[in-house]
Amino acid sequence: MRTAMAPLKTTLFACLLWGLQYAVCREVFLPPGTLYRVAGFPLSLPCSVSGFEGSRTQDFEWFLIRDDAGGRQMGVVSTRDKGFPYAPFQPRVRNGEVRVERESGDKVRLVIQRLRADDQGKYECYTPSTDTTYQGNYSATVPVKVIPDTLQISFSRSLTGQPVPEGAEITLTCSAGIQSEQLTHLSITFGKRAAGEGLGSEAGGEVSNVREIISIDKLLGVVPGHLYKKRYDSGEITLEKRNGEAGVDVYVMKMRAVQPQDSGAYFCEASQWIRDPDRSWQKIAQRMLDIGNLTVQQLAESLSITSSPKGEVTLQVGSPLILTCEVLGLPAEVNSGLLVQWMKRGSVSSDVAASGGVEVEVARMSPDGVVSWGDDLSRASGGSMEKVSEGRYSLKLFSAQPLDSGVYRCVVSVYAGRRNPDVSTPATLTQRSEGVTVNLKSKDVLVAAVAQLPRGPLLKRGSTITLICNATVTTTGPAQAQVQWLRWPIPERVTKKVQSPASDVTQPDPSVEKQPRLVAAIMYDGVAKIYANGSEVSVDRLSAVSYRLRVHTATMEDQGMYACYAQAWGQDPHGGWYNTGAKAESNAVTVYLYARAADLVLIPLVIGVSSALFVGIVIIATVTCCFMKRLARQRAQK
Repeated sequence: MRTAMAPLKTTLFACLLWGLQYAVCREVFLPPGTLYRVAGFPLSLPCSVSGFEGSRTQDFEWFLIRDDAGGRQMGVVSTRDKGFPYAPFQPRVRNGEVRVERESGDKVRLVIQRLRADDQGKYECYTPSTDTTYQGNYSATVPVKVIPDTLQISFSRSLTGQPVPEGAEITLTCSAGIQSEQLTHLSITFGKRAAGEGLGSEAGGEVSNVREIISIDKLLGVVPGHLYKKRYDSGEITLEKRNGEAGVDVYVMKMRAVQPQDSGAYFCEASQWIRDPDRSWQKIAQRMLDIGNLTVQQLAESLSITSSPKGEVTLQVGSPLILTCEVLGLPAEVNSGLLVQWMKRGSVSSDVAASGGVEVEVARMSPDGVVSWGDDLSRASGGSMEKVSEGRYSLKLFSAQPLDSGVYRCVVSVYAGRRNPDVSTPATLTQRSEGVTVNLKSKDVLVAAVAQLPRGPLLKRGSTITLICNATVTTTGPAQAQVQWLRWPIPERVTKKVQSPASDVTQPDPSVEKQPRLVAAIMYDGVAKIYANGSEVSVDRLSAVSYRLRVHTATMEDQGMYACYAQAWGQDPHGGWYNTGAKAESNAVTVYLYARAADLVLIPLVIGVSSALFVGIVIIATVTCCFMKRLARQRAQK
């Protein structure tokens, strides 16, 4: 058995040694061929070596065996011998047209900048030995075929160099084709160059000024440039291929709504591609054609917004208010959408419109012509907003009221080149007109309000609370008072007594005053509105100046401090009613509910019954306890 095992171990050891030797054998790699390249364009051949001994930096020598040379080698270039190239290659090596570019110690690349027809043949990459024993392969070859240059490119429409308004549409065309016996593909790229664009390297390198806009790649797929993808997705940039004649196709790029950053020098680039035997795609020819310069004129340089009438307008209450907004400087050749808004800032605290306060939207017209009103929707039935003509818009209030006083501005947002923009589309430019100050002359109005609690029996839980508000409006012409009843909770600790010639009233101390609750109201047109307690509250008008609030079947929650709030409404010449802005708040009346007589009888009755029950239970328990003890003693004596 031992005799049989010895030869087997020897055989295994020999196989292992042979495998290790094979694993470290030198091997040179070149791409599989045949490779097809175009005359006049670069050839780039990578070559690498592995499994070698010695220095990590290996030398490489390149040879060419021309198809018509009968198998004779020509030295092309070497990494170790400057005198290596044969005569046909010496001047090309000296001027750098033919060179070796080292990528690492064991990998280089042969570059021939401009292929010639006589460069066709079999290329050999040889690596001089640095090994202790000669084993493996020291060179590799690949056939290269040089095919003629048939790539054509031209344009039929170029840029004239004249300024183009922002938002306009431009169309660029480029024709390209190839005539090749080999299966090659064509790609087309539109791009632009503009000085100063792009990002420089951190080391302060040269700034890139080339941007790819859109391409049709070698597989006929449309690919937008990184900076243009959003515009491509929205349909603003398109690229279309149209079949031409004699194998030359036409490529049409359209840019809708050009922007200022689109200014620059535009070009079209055509590239020829082939698929090598290793399944990788290689660009074998490329041509670029300048189409022209584009200069985009910014909209801000020409746009202006004006409103009329100018300056200040003073009207009588009830008169119509007409404001006009005009948009000037829009390029006629650009189809732009406009969002027109009328904004107002001001108050009615005085006869002259104040310039302070929050600016609110009165009305707007969207790019598709839809009119909507701002916070005061009631104005929609009393006014209109119209497009009078191209670039001219009007705002009309049929019967102006004091609340319409203020400073009006027209705000226009332009969507250049986008007639019907999406809601998420930002405006190209927004401008505001000068302000128009609108003053409304109203009659002098004085309002007074006094609240009182009529004398009567003490108010108890379940009683009806009656409160009277005397509201007077002093003015010329028709006027009405609108009265609201408010209730505050009674302050828990601090109250302040105020002596008044009319009555004794109690008002809450401001330091403990809380927000009031709206109970009910009588509108200027006589309509009653109940805001609290539902049907348990009623309001009515006793006379021209007297208003009554009644809280039926009052509960403890109805206690509080009541006051009335009066507003004066006037009537304009057209019969419409408007809020004059005059107002007054009455004194506060305290309403306190006392307990009823039935409540006073019930309390001792409940206490008495409870006491009697308690005493009865104690007596019964005591008697029962004594009886049980006596019975137990009698049983014990027996």
